[in-house]
Amino acid sequence: MFDQIKTSFARSRDTLAGDAAGVVALMVTLVVGLHLPGAF
Repeated sequence: MFDQIKTSFARSRDTLAGDAAGVVALMVTLVVGLHLPGAF
């Protein structure tokens, strides 16, 4: 199983930074969306 994970990381190294940025953007959107109703 570890070999499969290592192989998939090696194959997708080009898009790893973009995927990480997308995850961060989704998390920020989630946190802001959950805290927005409490601001009003």
